[in-house]
Amino acid sequence: MTTVTTTTTTGAVRREGALVGVLRARPRVWGLLAVVVGWIVIWSFTEGSHTLEISASTQTGVHQWFQDLSDSVGEAFASQSNWFVVAITDFADAMDSVFTWLQHLFTVAEFPRPLPQIGWLGTIALATLVTFAVAGWRLVLLVVPAFLLFGCLGYWAESVDTLLITLLSVAISCLVGIPLGVWMGHSKVVAAIVTPVLDVMQTMPSFVYLLPFSILFGIGPAAAIMLTLVYATPPVVRISAHGLRTVDAGVLEATDSLGQGRLRRLVRVELPLAKRTIIVGVNQTMMAALSMATIAAYVDGPGLGQPVLDGLKRGQLGTSFVAGICIVIAAVMLDRTTTAASVRSEQARRAGDRGRRLRRVTLAAGAVGTLVALYLSHTLVWANEFPSKPDLGTPIRNAVDDFGDWLLTDLSGFTTTIQTDFTNWFLNPVQSLVAESPWFVTGTAILLIAAIVGGLRAIAATLVCLAGIYLLDLWYNAMVTLTSVLVATVLVVAIAVVLGVSMGRSLGVDRALRPLLDAGQTIPPFVPLIPVLILFGSNRFTAIIAGVIYAVPIATKLVADGIRGVSTETIEASRSTGANRWQEITKVQLPMARGSLLLATNQGLLYVLSMVVIGGTVGAGALGFDIVKGFRYADYAGKGLAAGITIVLLGIMLDRITTYGARRAGQSAVVKARRPFRRRPMFDALV
Repeated sequence: MTTVTTTTTTGAVRREGALVGVLRARPRVWGLLAVVVGWIVIWSFTEGSHTLEISASTQTGVHQWFQDLSDSVGEAFASQSNWFVVAITDFADAMDSVFTWLQHLFTVAEFPRPLPQIGWLGTIALATLVTFAVAGWRLVLLVVPAFLLFGCLGYWAESVDTLLITLLSVAISCLVGIPLGVWMGHSKVVAAIVTPVLDVMQTMPSFVYLLPFSILFGIGPAAAIMLTLVYATPPVVRISAHGLRTVDAGVLEATDSLGQGRLRRLVRVELPLAKRTIIVGVNQTMMAALSMATIAAYVDGPGLGQPVLDGLKRGQLGTSFVAGICIVIAAVMLDRTTTAASVRSEQARRAGDRGRRLRRVTLAAGAVGTLVALYLSHTLVWANEFPSKPDLGTPIRNAVDDFGDWLLTDLSGFTTTIQTDFTNWFLNPVQSLVAESPWFVTGTAILLIAAIVGGLRAIAATLVCLAGIYLLDLWYNAMVTLTSVLVATVLVVAIAVVLGVSMGRSLGVDRALRPLLDAGQTIPPFVPLIPVLILFGSNRFTAIIAGVIYAVPIATKLVADGIRGVSTETIEASRSTGANRWQEITKVQLPMARGSLLLATNQGLLYVLSMVVIGGTVGAGALGFDIVKGFRYADYAGKGLAAGITIVLLGIMLDRITTYGARRAGQSAVVKARRPFRRRPMFDALV
């Protein structure tokens, strides 16, 4: 009897010790689970009370204050009542004039001349010469076919307009952003002041910019240029500052010992050493500017955004798809050219004097050929108007439209069932938990989650953002939007982990998937929205799925990089203990790459957030609907502005929680990596 009792007691102690060990091994996971369970229990008793819900037509005092502010700003710009307004208006008008001049030069005829000054032949020759000068002859083999495809797909003028507005915006962004980045790189005070501004500019979904810029500049090229300019500037500022900060301190000390002044050191040493990083910043600014092509079309911006929107409005998948292909081609062309330009000086140095002489001769011959092409395109119709044959756009457009019809007739019934079941069994319960709980319960739960994931700094940022959301009187709509973002992000991370692990473990899979991910990352966000609309109709689910499609590429790349970054020594150590493939992935690679997983979650959240707002145009409701309504109806501009700021606060909150969580995970991984390796069952030492 005593033996049985002793055995039972010993077993209980062991189980208790095992439970304590599990809790100690994963304290944050169990903490999150406890918060969610407690939240669900409280929600079950308080559902529907104190939710702060207001109707779509209701405008509170805060919204009216924003309405009055919007009206006063609009009146100030209309009357040109102070020097600041005059300066901004003059700058916008100057940009409009420059762009109009460029259009008359390349794409739009100016009376009495029936054709532009420079036609397709001269444009391609000029692009070829510039590409060879900055990036080398290999990129010419990409640029020339890209320009020919613009014409063959039927969007020559629109494609050139998109490139013009992108390059003009990027040029101004670099003129402002690179000096500001240099200043930030040298001054912690400037960095502390400018960084929060850049955070807001980058966190704000691109669609949110439409409302204030339409108030300030109306619609037209000026608004499109200013919109693109503001959205595209932060990357070059941040990356330029990073490039200056990462210059080798030993090199700087050596130059200081030679007695060089600050300006001389900057020009002779720092900028040349940081040149490659700065060009990466220019590259990212180009991608950001190009991504605004479709959004800028809402304010009558010229370029490829117009046919994309036309296809969306008319339900013509083919029109949007072909225009989207042109945007992808432009993105790939600009990306590869600027990437090659970042290493061009190193290649030239390796080529030596003989290579430089050959290059100069080639440039001189190319300049002569370009002048001849410019003259021909100016004087001859065949060299000015792009030929109507071959026509690649029409058959692609028709094939895609037929595919859309097939989706609508043969699959929409099945997909509607999926949408209904997912909404009823998963989306609605999650939304009820987040949005139908009392506002103070949801706020407390979010604060606790922020504390567990990101620590004290995440709590501070979350508290400020939640207070702002509460004061803006759009709490319920913010929680509905947050639900859609969280659900979409869960799907994004699940897909990204599967694809990213496959890419990180297999070079062949990486080579097969990366071109598809590049295309998915550069295609306009409205293009994947159209087939999803056909399949699922206008609802929250459509916005979520479109957001998933839009966010998966960047999240997958980050997961793949994290998996690939796990040291080979760690992998070999796990294999020496007899780990199979599944154990290697789940017990070693994913835990060691959890910093990359959280970073992928961070970027997935922000991409999904921007797409969920766009979903407001297709019936997603909540904050997206408020922004769209404020953009379309002047009387609701105040509420739309409040919704835009609420979106920014949501984005900053989610960004800070995941960013600080990634840092904590990275620090934890470093600490565990420094521990001596011990062979234990189930690879506890590795995890």
